[in-house]
Amino acid sequence: MTEAVVLKPGRDKSVRRRHPWIFSGAVAALPNFEDGDVLPVRAADGALLGHAYFNKASSIVGRMLNFDGLPPLEALGASLERAIALRRRLFDPGENAWRVVNGEGDGVPGLVVDRYADVLVLQVSTLGAERLKAFFVEILEKGLEPRTILERSNLPSRKEEGLASTEGCLRGDDVEAVDIIESGLRFRVGFVRSQKTGFYLDQRENRSLVRSRAAGRRVLNVFSYTGGFTVAALAGGAAAVDSVDISEKALDLARTNCRLNGSDGPGLGFFAADAFEFLRGRDLAAYDFFVLDPPAFAKRKSEVVGACRGYKDLHRLVFRGAPPGALVLTFSCSYFVEEGLFRQVIYQGAAEAGRRVRILHRHRQSPDHPVNVFHPEGDYLKGFLLYVD
Repeated sequence: MTEAVVLKPGRDKSVRRRHPWIFSGAVAALPNFEDGDVLPVRAADGALLGHAYFNKASSIVGRMLNFDGLPPLEALGASLERAIALRRRLFDPGENAWRVVNGEGDGVPGLVVDRYADVLVLQVSTLGAERLKAFFVEILEKGLEPRTILERSNLPSRKEEGLASTEGCLRGDDVEAVDIIESGLRFRVGFVRSQKTGFYLDQRENRSLVRSRAAGRRVLNVFSYTGGFTVAALAGGAAAVDSVDISEKALDLARTNCRLNGSDGPGLGFFAADAFEFLRGRDLAAYDFFVLDPPAFAKRKSEVVGACRGYKDLHRLVFRGAPPGALVLTFSCSYFVEEGLFRQVIYQGAAEAGRRVRILHRHRQSPDHPVNVFHPEGDYLKGFLLYVD
């Protein structure tokens, strides 16, 4: 058998266009290999297209590591070094929390790395990346000199790759929490049973937006998690902020984050509740700035219809109760709900509520979450700042 993976005639176009995913239907011949191995990828005419790691159990059978003749580990090391260099150009030294590696956005499929002060947190989502984890850790240690490297690989995609969820300390001493600085504000990031890697770093610019628009407003932060938007609104001079999350543990950390920034008193409310039930039972005319940042309603393509129903209901409730002149900053982080569809369900919610709603701004993830132009699937976060008449 050939030592390379050979693609079918005419099925190499996406790889030649530098898309990193190879689907099983594009493969003409597979050599004998162990799942997770890195192999050369060749076109039907024998031309070398690059290298990828492969997993026969996955519908995305291969993920490209490079698109040239470089040795794959050399190419991966260069991708990691470029990722670190980009973040150092993006952020001032006083900013000590940012995404270091954003998977395919940085040419390192299956790996996410976030920096929180002197702690790095890894999420490994694929078998190929799991097999390369020790290599990644070595490069990250050399490039960033962290005190601790943690792993929080508890993603659903690991099951699809034949991997169990895993959490632990890879290097240094295990830590449960650390304080970070973002735009002059302090946040405590917890790592035990946390969402994502501990904090929503992709919302950095959108927290700054809330800070710039919050003066004098009464803010309702729905799906507040640990209070990132709450702290930003208070720093911007909000008259009052209520935070709603189903997790009491997350709300405890939100209270801590408010105290860390000198806010702890009247005008602050924390409600452990289902967001939809809270919105149905509350007089929403008491607020004039709503932040809606729900978790992904659709984690699979099969869940899109139900997700859209949820998004529509959420917006209908808010639009129906919001006073004239209210702002609504709303997001979807569901990749399968693309921007046009998200706009459509916002329109449906406004139509059913009988309100006139205008888009003031469109919003994306923070620049430390870059999107590879050859891999549009990485463009997952979409948001709108809306004005309700």
